[in-house]
Amino acid sequence: MSTWRRIGILTGGGDVPGLNSVIKSVVYRSTELGYDVLGLRRGWEALTHMRPGPEPDPDYVRPLDRMSTRTIDRTGGTALHSSRTNPKRMRAGNLPDFVGPDRLAAMQTGDGIYDFTPVVLENLDRLGIDTLVSIGGDDTLSYSKVLADAGVQVIAIPKTMDNDVRGTEYCIGFSTAITRAKDAINRQRTTLGSHERIGVFRIFGRNAGFTALHTAYVTSARCVIPEYRFDLQHLVDVLVEDRRNNPSRYSFVIASEGALPRGMELQEVGEADAYGHRHKASIGEFLADEIRRRTGIETVNSELTYDLRSGDPDALDQMVAITFANVAMELVVDGKSGFMTAVRDGRYSFCPIPEPGARTVDVEHQYNVDRYRPQYGNKIGLPIMLTQPVV
Repeated sequence: MSTWRRIGILTGGGDVPGLNSVIKSVVYRSTELGYDVLGLRRGWEALTHMRPGPEPDPDYVRPLDRMSTRTIDRTGGTALHSSRTNPKRMRAGNLPDFVGPDRLAAMQTGDGIYDFTPVVLENLDRLGIDTLVSIGGDDTLSYSKVLADAGVQVIAIPKTMDNDVRGTEYCIGFSTAITRAKDAINRQRTTLGSHERIGVFRIFGRNAGFTALHTAYVTSARCVIPEYRFDLQHLVDVLVEDRRNNPSRYSFVIASEGALPRGMELQEVGEADAYGHRHKASIGEFLADEIRRRTGIETVNSELTYDLRSGDPDALDQMVAITFANVAMELVVDGKSGFMTAVRDGRYSFCPIPEPGARTVDVEHQYNVDRYRPQYGNKIGLPIMLTQPVV
């Protein structure tokens, strides 16, 4: 089959293991079908910042073929690099220098805020991209939906170690994050036990507690999650009880970054990113200090965050990444747009690109609110990731 269509592919937001497997598999399947592929570097920034000219800007556009992607799936990260650019809300000071003042004025939507969607649409047309494959979490997918609504053929693939994208029971990066967290915690048990300490392990999860919950599931641990505000003194009492009943005289809790105690708020710090997110002050530091203050027991605060998204994917993430890429290409061939690959009711499927917002833990069925741990019973009929089926 001769080449008759061009696919663009990008990765947005935070990196996770498995992205390169998606990129490679899209390229391999595309070349089988006679399509050619352009890799768009640094996520949406490629389509807002690429310089105009007769040839594609090499800083942002990279032709992909089998030879250039042959080995990329053997490493983590993303060969196309990434950013947290939001074309709908570009900020003054982070704008391309070649866009003139009259054009900027036409795109201004607020004080120092610009909607670069017209530039994105022009660049897609200039590159001759017929279909865009976007790989990302909630933020990246929200702008994918904007383009789909504007008439661009877009197919999305969900990735996030938080596993909180609506419409799917699984996102690329989740299994590797749980595996890495389990390994790190099991290694650090020796230090906790040697010094008879209480450990606090902070883990990603601003709006959803799946990563903390599933890590607790496989390490027999306590956890606190954003979906349920915990009683601080009760948590301390549970951890002291665990320590007393443990022959090695230690205990620990896994804390989602978005978890909060009742009646308290943690300050947000740093500047907001392009999607309006700011970092919360560390719940890990807060808990470690409070436990020490209330009990006199030595504590250890350990950050299990960026290490969980680095390095190679585990076998499950690689399998899902390869399969999502091939499902995406089937949707491209069928001429569909505005859809996202998904796992639904434990099966590979697809659904419309979801509205913004996180999928969250079903506290009633998945979380023991008295003991701050996962529910282990009543799992017959649930998908393998132990979440209520998405329908």
